[in-house]
Amino acid sequence: MDAPLSTPLPTSTAWGDPITETLELTGARCALSRGLTAAGDWALAFPAPGRLKIQAVLQGVVWLVIEGVAQPVRLDAGDVAVFAGDRRYTLASDPTVPPIDALPLLRATSESFFHAGDEGRDAATIGGHIDLNTTGKDLLLSALPPLMHVSAATAEAPAACWLMDQTLREMRSDAPGAAFAADHLAQLLFVQVLRAFLTDAKSDAYPTGWLRALADERVAPALRLMHGDPAHPWTLTELARAAAMSRTSFAQRFKDVTGVPPLTYLCGWRMRLAQHSLRRGDTPVSVIASSLGYGSESAFSNAFKRTIGVAPRRYRESARTQ
Repeated sequence: MDAPLSTPLPTSTAWGDPITETLELTGARCALSRGLTAAGDWALAFPAPGRLKIQAVLQGVVWLVIEGVAQPVRLDAGDVAVFAGDRRYTLASDPTVPPIDALPLLRATSESFFHAGDEGRDAATIGGHIDLNTTGKDLLLSALPPLMHVSAATAEAPAACWLMDQTLREMRSDAPGAAFAADHLAQLLFVQVLRAFLTDAKSDAYPTGWLRALADERVAPALRLMHGDPAHPWTLTELARAAAMSRTSFAQRFKDVTGVPPLTYLCGWRMRLAQHSLRRGDTPVSVIASSLGYGSESAFSNAFKRTIGVAPRRYRESARTQ
């Protein structure tokens, strides 16, 4: 790679905050689906949603059973569950109740809430999902555990429940600006979800990746430096100094929490920024190369093709046809 330049990125003034960057790069769009009220003994089986799924309990107790997950999860009022969308799941009053197919109940009404079980309302829950672009699926899903249970006792859960409830109210409202309000409330919900992940990501149960690194007090300062100025020719010595560690200790710890060495991570982050710029507009490849610290377009193109598998211009053309 040629000597890096220090040209700032022509993207957003928010670069440097990895959570804001994630929202920007992943194209994350959070949307609510339907609410459920229930009473008595009930259990509903749902197909795999195919997207990152959020479930918040507003009232009562709801059990979550996910295909392939050994233990059912009890969700009390105020709890939030976030889980991968590649498996079927069941919501129930008790995990021992035989489930019925939820789709006929969903199709039977167009109301924001549908009902299961007996008359009355022992429990109420709201579901939603998060749509991600191709980069987002790679960047975010690989950093998250298959299932996360956010207890009502955490700082993030009450806000997430309120946002889901308020979003659903806006969706049902015919007040001026309701659609705009619902869309932006849903985005705030996703911010709360990411904050909850960050709070819990110190656990060794989390996959290696940028989220665990951001939660690691020793590694996070170096990670923020790379995110804040990706065009800078960072050295292992500079990054280790920011972490107040020796080069060897820092390199090992960084790899333990992210899965890759520091400078490999930096290269990968630059390529994600490049993908974002190539998808968004017509910024010349030479300008993108300079903004990411490459001394020539050819050096950048070679690095991009080596990492992504195609040349930058071919990537841009392909992204426009999707």
